[in-house]
Amino acid sequence: YLPEERLIVRPDQMLDEMCATMGGRAAEKVIFNEISTGALSDLEKVTRQARAMVTIYGLNDKLGNITYYDSSGQSDYNFSKPYSEETAKVIDFEISKLIEEQYQRAIHLLETNKEKLTQLADILIEKEVIFKDDLETIFGKRPFDKEAEIPATE
Repeated sequence: YLPEERLIVRPDQMLDEMCATMGGRAAEKVIFNEISTGALSDLEKVTRQARAMVTIYGLNDKLGNITYYDSSGQSDYNFSKPYSEETAKVIDFEISKLIEEQYQRAIHLLETNKEKLTQLADILIEKEVIFKDDLETIFGKRPFDKEAEIPATE
């Protein structure tokens, strides 16, 4: 399946994606009370997303409506950051805070649904694949149905 194509993304969508991406590491913590190096690509992805929220899209309350993105391409020839060391520390803190909040959110969701997580893992161990029917058996039907929103054409 290809991801849904979106040109405009709301902050809550970005946070939901970050939370979902942190699900693997959170599951390790919830089930084994340990984490591993297996989440490296997930960490890279959420770090890029968080950095973009803070430094490109102006989606951080602490820094406000500002971007450090240069679409002209001229920044390639610039040897200095367009912000102070103090601002760099704020940026680093805000990125870390965003990631940690979504990690903790993922842990909370998995702890709240630990029995369902275990059922899902058991099906994966048994069948090696999961189908929509399996997910609906464990989690129930979605509260909204995208197919129902789109009228069928004949």
